[in-house]
Amino acid sequence: MTKAQEATAPAREGIDEITILWISEGMSCDGDTVSMTASAQPAIEDVVNGRIPGLPKVNLHNKVLSPAVGGEQFLAPFRAAARGELEPFILVIEGSIPNENINGDGYWTSFGNDPETGEPVPLNRWIDLLAPRAWAVVAAGTCATYGGIHAMAGNPTGCMGLADYLGWDFRSAGGLPIVNVPGCPIQPENFMETLTWVLYHAAGSAPPPPLDSMLRPQWLFGKTVHEGCDRGSYYEQADFARDYNSPKCQVKIGCWGPVVNCNVPKRGWMGGVGGCPNVGGICIACTMPGFPDKFMPFMDQPPGGSLSSMLIRPYGAAIRRLRAITNRTANKEPKWHHNRDVLTSGYDPRYRP
Repeated sequence: MTKAQEATAPAREGIDEITILWISEGMSCDGDTVSMTASAQPAIEDVVNGRIPGLPKVNLHNKVLSPAVGGEQFLAPFRAAARGELEPFILVIEGSIPNENINGDGYWTSFGNDPETGEPVPLNRWIDLLAPRAWAVVAAGTCATYGGIHAMAGNPTGCMGLADYLGWDFRSAGGLPIVNVPGCPIQPENFMETLTWVLYHAAGSAPPPPLDSMLRPQWLFGKTVHEGCDRGSYYEQADFARDYNSPKCQVKIGCWGPVVNCNVPKRGWMGGVGGCPNVGGICIACTMPGFPDKFMPFMDQPPGGSLSSMLIRPYGAAIRRLRAITNRTANKEPKWHHNRDVLTSGYDPRYRP
């Protein structure tokens, strides 16, 4: 669109009220819902209670957080949305999507019962009914985004991520691709910040959230763990940890941080505190599409780690020694700091009146 067209184009009408239908009946432990409740910037309570300026009114239906007692009362908005009677809404899926084409005579996972037959309704049926009608579709956690643990090699369910099921070119009723927020579980603020951006876009006051090729928010997953890690400088100096009690770089004891897209070391986990490498844990790449298969066994040095750490060793050793010399020099006070009866600071009194 040209600038002239942008100037004359009618502004997109914002949405005043929107419903969030959150289904965590994918192959899941519900850890993403639990993690999301720890967010403080913003908190889900602030979003639902209208404390965030500029957001639409939000009606949240999540089995852990919903005011409904359960059963048909809880399912009512989901059924209404499936009939096309509830719009607009955001569909949040938690948990990996099983392949119901290979379930034999049963089903892998379900959400409520069919009111006519009494039989369980598979998750996939809900996705088929709701996703095309949803204003936006958000995948919460690595299971929902890329399949996660349940989709690893040897699994009997044929599990996959939401984009594998709906198609990577899927577009919602609001014109958005699937929004993937990976993590096992999600980092609380990562998810809530993304959801808030989607809500501002729904309100007409923000552009669509920028996503990378794997449909992750670019501003959250555009850098590697290594780039935001407090231990990264040790790697540059080829100063590696030999056990998990060390504060040094953990590449040699299994950390995948140099190649993993995640901001947890920089952001922390709750209130800016915690995060895997920050507290002595290695990065096992839980935000990555190839997790877990491409990153096992977890406690072994990554394949490229041996080569990279070998190549950096002579450079790092030299840099470490040179910096030690500079450090010793910088750790001395200037010679003119003394209590003798002569001034040696270099002060020139000729300009004194």
